[in-house]
Amino acid sequence: MTPIDEHDGPGTRRLADVGAAVIGTGFIGTVHVEQLRRIGVQVRGILEITPEHGEAKAKALGVARAYPSLEAILADPSVDIVHVTSPNHLHVEQARQILSAGKHVICEKPLAMTSADSAGLVALAAETGLVNAVNFNIRFYPLHQHVRELIADGGLGDPRFVTGHYLQDWLLYDTDWSWRLDTSKNGSLRAVADIGMHWLDLTTFLVGQPVVAVMADMTNFISTRFEPKGAVEAFSTVRSTDTVERKITTEDVASIMLRFANGARGSVVLSQISAGRKNSLQWEIDGSVAAAAWDSETPDHLWLGHRDQANEVLMRNPGLMKPAGRLAAALPAGHVEGFGDTFGAAFRAVYADVVAGRPAERPPYATFADGHYEMLLGEAVAESSRLGRWVDVPGQPKAPR
Repeated sequence: MTPIDEHDGPGTRRLADVGAAVIGTGFIGTVHVEQLRRIGVQVRGILEITPEHGEAKAKALGVARAYPSLEAILADPSVDIVHVTSPNHLHVEQARQILSAGKHVICEKPLAMTSADSAGLVALAAETGLVNAVNFNIRFYPLHQHVRELIADGGLGDPRFVTGHYLQDWLLYDTDWSWRLDTSKNGSLRAVADIGMHWLDLTTFLVGQPVVAVMADMTNFISTRFEPKGAVEAFSTVRSTDTVERKITTEDVASIMLRFANGARGSVVLSQISAGRKNSLQWEIDGSVAAAAWDSETPDHLWLGHRDQANEVLMRNPGLMKPAGRLAAALPAGHVEGFGDTFGAAFRAVYADVVAGRPAERPPYATFADGHYEMLLGEAVAESSRLGRWVDVPGQPKAPR
């Protein structure tokens, strides 16, 4: 890929010419704004739930404008691309309007509430020819980009066994609350949709093989929670005594066994109620000649396992990584790159196509088609847990037995 700050020639746009707007300025939306600035994109403005809240957030973030509506964003000729970081139930309609207005779009996951809706967005994106991305940013830790190429080049041999977890504790207490607990806004899956899809997208990306069948067990340990009267931001530690009792039906934890298209097997454990685990994502990929493992709490280190030689630990180092890993890295070795940096790396990849005016033939970022696949995968997980048996992922080849 050509670095986006090296596009030149008559009539060619530069990154500094591109204007963006961001819908939603909660935890993730704020990261979008900050990382866009870091890579040199002009943030024209933001959109919030009310004009008053938007004005306050625009002032706090140092953004020039708070748009009164999505229509106002779409009418602004200086906006080329819109970032959708609103609650899940708004994604489809907002993304549909953005594409229909001729603007590129980056949407937070999940892309939709149902696979039928995500399929419609895939079709519309293809029809418009516009850049469309789902922000599976965890792909863009530099070592993940490196491992993707390492596996594709045969560095681990044939991938055989993919295991790991994604654990958090921010919903451990019955007084913890988020809009993600509301099925009308978040959908019928929670831990799987919120964190599980990151792990599943990442490992299928690394292995280069889709999951084609699942066997899942999900359960809910906290069936009643206490919703504060008033807005609550994700990961807030504020406790309110003025609450409303709510029944909860979505899963706190999930255990999922996996079958990949190439015959590899896997398993993942997901939880949002694991005390002390703030944001722990781990994976291990065991191949026929070597293994690799990674932990989000030490993101600059990659463990490499061997049978007949000493194991290794590769510290993220642009000079020692595959080309994609070097491209994702923004800092020299020894200068840790973390969660926020992955957004910048992902956006650099997306905006290279925005500058070009169209999606690359094989984009390195997750597209709406990838987001649709994750919707199909999530629905298979839900069905498997309900039926208590293996379920094939629609549209994928039958799992090798």
